[in-house]
Amino acid sequence: MTNTICLTAAQAMMRWLSVQMTADGERFIEGVWAIFGHGNVAGIGEALHGIGKKLPTFRGQNEQTMAHAAIAFAKTNRRRRAMAVTSSIGPGATNLITAAALAHVNRLPVLLIPGDVFANRRPDPVLQQIEDFEDGTLSANDCFRAVSKYFDRITRPEQLLTALPRAFAAMTDPANCGPATLAFCQDVQSEAFDFPVEFFEARTWVIRRPQADPHELAEAANALLDAQRPLIVSGGGVLYSLAENELLAFAKKHNIPVTETQAGKGAVDWKEPLNFGSTGVTGSNCANALAADADLILGIGTRFQDFTTGSWTAFRNPERKLVSINLAGYDAVKHGALPVVGDAKATIVQLSALLGDRKFNDPDFSLRQKWFADSGEVTKAPAAGAVNHLPSDAEVIGAMQRQAGDDTVVMCAAGTMPGALQILWRSAVTGYHMEYGYSCMGYEVAGAMGIKMAAPHKEVVCFVGDGSYMMANSELATAAMMRIPYTIILTDNRGYGCINRLQQEAGGAEFNNMYKDSNVAVQPEIDFVMHARALGAFSVKAADVAQLETEIVSARARNVPTVIVIDTEALTGPGIGGSWWDVVVPEVGDGERLAKARETYERNALLQRIN
Repeated sequence: MTNTICLTAAQAMMRWLSVQMTADGERFIEGVWAIFGHGNVAGIGEALHGIGKKLPTFRGQNEQTMAHAAIAFAKTNRRRRAMAVTSSIGPGATNLITAAALAHVNRLPVLLIPGDVFANRRPDPVLQQIEDFEDGTLSANDCFRAVSKYFDRITRPEQLLTALPRAFAAMTDPANCGPATLAFCQDVQSEAFDFPVEFFEARTWVIRRPQADPHELAEAANALLDAQRPLIVSGGGVLYSLAENELLAFAKKHNIPVTETQAGKGAVDWKEPLNFGSTGVTGSNCANALAADADLILGIGTRFQDFTTGSWTAFRNPERKLVSINLAGYDAVKHGALPVVGDAKATIVQLSALLGDRKFNDPDFSLRQKWFADSGEVTKAPAAGAVNHLPSDAEVIGAMQRQAGDDTVVMCAAGTMPGALQILWRSAVTGYHMEYGYSCMGYEVAGAMGIKMAAPHKEVVCFVGDGSYMMANSELATAAMMRIPYTIILTDNRGYGCINRLQQEAGGAEFNNMYKDSNVAVQPEIDFVMHARALGAFSVKAADVAQLETEIVSARARNVPTVIVIDTEALTGPGIGGSWWDVVVPEVGDGERLAKARETYERNALLQRIN
């Protein structure tokens, strides 16, 4: 006879989560971020209180941003550990949708547990319930279906016996990794059931390494052997596969230059001579020059997003071939690539063996030297005593670069800084964290907290503009309360400077982006220093780049977040690098600038290749 234990469904869920382990003997789910409401406080809240330190609970300020912290934690742990997030029914649940989309696009694991309607339907419509007039089975949580790798609705306690393992199978699948959503009916959370004792035995989840098909490997090897000027594009899959050493050994053995995507940056140290930076819209001049000439592009763990490819204008050689090593067959076959479906770490080693001693000619290293000279020029400190000088974002990056060490991790998500950092930041291995799959404004403050929770020994530096900070800053209070120290460099250009520049480049007038061009009665003077202090952080205004550097060093001694505010100018982008981006310009409209922008757009669109 099977031994059983009587638990509520919520108690069973938390007990099961607490014994799911990694290969290193750690909890796979480090803890649960929770904001309680009537849809989860009685069931899940009681269960989390009962489980205690075996599965810690963290209190957030906003459902979306606490999920961002959880996602950043998973990304920093290379998808080998994760967190769960629970919300109430209604707005608490729908606040999670943006975070779920972010995790889905970036292929990152997070377990989402929103409260749901009453399964027994006795109190229908319950507070915050959205009713579908034609389908009684729908709730607001059905929105999660489009942005979850696994979705289930728990309407009976015993469904956890199958739903929880399936959710974990999705989160630990290297090819299909992403968010799992278990919409938990609020009455079911509190229902008791006799669960098998064996269900709560510890289980270890090992991330598998699928081997590539020999035929696909042979095709890729033959394509490389026929090439003269190959180029590697290293994506986030290299980092998730823990394949940094194998990638570097492969590149050096065969003398192939390496470029990095936003997700892949930091796999190869910036000092490595074969590291030519990044291709595409926010790419280095040297990488884009190699990309334009390459006759074979070897993508490793990248989905070839439009920024990486310059909206498919970067790889211009008419004879070029595309080879894509990827665990996801969906990604591997994009744009007519020769697919090699397999784990990056294992596949690189196998491919190298098939290439034998083939060593390609040296790339033009003078291009790389010029890139460093140019980037050094735009990031150098302003002249001492400069009067009325507002620094550019590049100069702010330079200040951080001069003070960075091998344990520094810089992070960002949206606006000007992601592009500037990709072009200009000289990253040590694993010294770069960018959420650019979804480019979600508001990820930064919470994401930096998640990084620091995952890597407490690292110096975590968050670059955030005033626009993103205004969108989502409340987890700064959480970090202050939990004594999670990291540094925020808040660049204030008084509006959405990045999109304002894009608006003009697309032929439009400055409109509704900078405060000065918006429909406001009074130009705001937002005191970000006082705001951050009110949330519990240490905060200071840097008068110039020199003081910024001083404050960066001082922040390292604190046990709370430090916010360093600095005024910047909004007109200058990175200053170097970059390529065309497909942002469609209106075909007709008023003004010579719009007509010229459309002409430029049509000229560049002719360069696009989709296969």
